[in-house]
Amino acid sequence: MTVSVLVRTRARRWPLATAAAACLVSFIAFWVAQRVAHVNMLDVMVYRAEGETVRAGGDLYAMRATSANLAMTYPPFAGLLFVPLTFVGVPLMRTLATAGNLLLVVALVQLSLQLVRPSLSRERLWQATFLVAAVVVWCEPVWTTLRYGQINLLVAVAVLWDFTRREGNRWAGLGIGLATAVKLTPGLFVVFLLVAGLLLWRRERVWNQWLRTAATATAVFLGATLMSALVLPYDSKRFWTGTLFETGRVGFAEETANQSLRGVLARLMHTDDPGMWWALVAAMLGGAAMALAVRAALRGDKALAVIVCAVTALMISPISWSHHWVWCVPLLVLLVDRRDRVRPGWAVAAVALAFASFALWWVPHDPGRPELDQNPGQMLLSAIYPLTATALFLGYGLNRWRQAVAKE
Repeated sequence: MTVSVLVRTRARRWPLATAAAACLVSFIAFWVAQRVAHVNMLDVMVYRAEGETVRAGGDLYAMRATSANLAMTYPPFAGLLFVPLTFVGVPLMRTLATAGNLLLVVALVQLSLQLVRPSLSRERLWQATFLVAAVVVWCEPVWTTLRYGQINLLVAVAVLWDFTRREGNRWAGLGIGLATAVKLTPGLFVVFLLVAGLLLWRRERVWNQWLRTAATATAVFLGATLMSALVLPYDSKRFWTGTLFETGRVGFAEETANQSLRGVLARLMHTDDPGMWWALVAAMLGGAAMALAVRAALRGDKALAVIVCAVTALMISPISWSHHWVWCVPLLVLLVDRRDRVRPGWAVAAVALAFASFALWWVPHDPGRPELDQNPGQMLLSAIYPLTATALFLGYGLNRWRQAVAKE
């Protein structure tokens, strides 16, 4: 290798090495900050207790864990997945959970970049991945996910893995199916895939990737659920016939951490049960947002379609804790990539600030359920994620309407 070639090769590697170093420094600082903050990693302790209950043959949905007296809220398949957590001690489990989630931050960023900009070269992809991961690890949803040891990053990565496979990949749908078997909410992606696929089939009369992915995801979900029923018959019957509908097991609807439409309405109406108002608003907004997602898919804009579907699932779910909003990572990647098309110009910065500011925690919250007596200013802060998403939906819809009018 000549000297000139060697110099050029090293020059190309320096930016990647610098980006990797910046990411490593950021992650180390993050780890130290979480240790200084004495995070309790409450949820991973609950997961461990669920795994121990499965191993002991106990009643999974009668179990209560930690000082917060938390119950099992996921389908039985999740309990089976949590069994390996019982094979190591608690300190090691906490360390592995944190390290694993930090790696998942990198995976989530890279898959988001592949979804939004699939043409990126391998070197540019890794460079952007490290730089973006170094920043987004500090946003509230990601911070809180690691604080509790939650599985949100794993769920998002599983879904995005499916949507970034090559056309015709036989495994596309595996991630969505498993994610739905663990947490149900990703099931909205199956609905989205089915609707988009059927509309495309009606237009072209061919078996397409959307339908293939929907079929695979459905088969995987049913297979995992059936396996759980065979291994845990009592728990499966109890969950699917009763526990599934007990939304109160998860927590109070009005809690500030609940960043769903139901949480916003509960705080707005000063009640823990907004009743049919929530169902009506969720149906209207959810239907309109899913229509946007399907239209984007049929136009070939997969990135927009997937992210709109993800945000819609968070909005219409009875409970969407702030840490469920790790989907802000692909959302921000999309907005930054298309910043020239976003109006007003400061909108991208405003969205980034919404997820980085921790503003929802600036209002009174636990104990004593103070969210039932919030004033208008506090309501705005505690609804920051749904309001941000709604504003983006409305802005996008208005922009599309203006474009359609201009063409007439």
